[in-house]
Amino acid sequence: MSVRTDQGVFDAIAAGPEDGRPVLLLHGFPQAAVCWEHQVAVLGREGYRAVAFDQRGYSPGARPAEVAAYGMGSLVGDVLAVADALGWPVFDLVGHDWGGAVAWWAAAEHPERLRSLTVVSTPHPAALGEAMRTDEEQHQRSGYMAQLRSSGAEKQLLANDAEALRRIFDWRVQPGRVDEYVSRLKEPGALTAALNWYRASRPDGRIGKVTTPTLYVWTTEDVAFGSTAALATGDWVTGPYTFRMLEDVSHWAPEEAPEAVTALLLANLSIS
Repeated sequence: MSVRTDQGVFDAIAAGPEDGRPVLLLHGFPQAAVCWEHQVAVLGREGYRAVAFDQRGYSPGARPAEVAAYGMGSLVGDVLAVADALGWPVFDLVGHDWGGAVAWWAAAEHPERLRSLTVVSTPHPAALGEAMRTDEEQHQRSGYMAQLRSSGAEKQLLANDAEALRRIFDWRVQPGRVDEYVSRLKEPGALTAALNWYRASRPDGRIGKVTTPTLYVWTTEDVAFGSTAALATGDWVTGPYTFRMLEDVSHWAPEEAPEAVTALLLANLSIS
């Protein structure tokens, strides 16, 4: 399906009755909405109206060229614009990786729009920022960000049949799905748009604490986010908060452990 907004046209996958409780799911880099395919299908069967959309730069119909168009304010604005286009004044929000960062900011700045928040992998941005400053391990884990911001990142990632891009998934995502992601990012301008999320300037101001009922899921084999930021995330949620840890699962939890992630998501929705 397509969702038309004043910010562009976003491609999306959806399941469930039109009048079901609305759940919006946000993907990360270098993926697409289909990373939530399992969760969307199960939510639909359970009577929710689940929609996952290809975010700014990943949808050909919403792919501005300038780096400044990928600032956090614009990304959060897309979430609200999609929800408005779907007719959802209040909804449950789910995010992973960059989608998780956007979800945290949306919850902090627009709590009146959210019924619940579920974030997989990505710590609260303030907890992550503090860990990057004070924890050497997290500082090293986050070193990839500078590489992705570099001017030669596109060429490096796509060289040798996108070997470096494929390696990001650490062999934890099905090869066929990785092929799909690579094919999408080989489209003209697509990889540059995805990397512009990293290249855009940092958000204005500091993110506040989240009052929305929140589930945060961290995985022990996540190479990007260590335990310091993960364990500190609860300090940034003043509403009902649940922390769950998945053992022996990598950063790519929605696809590597879809049943476990879906079960946790459904449990959070049932009490929110």
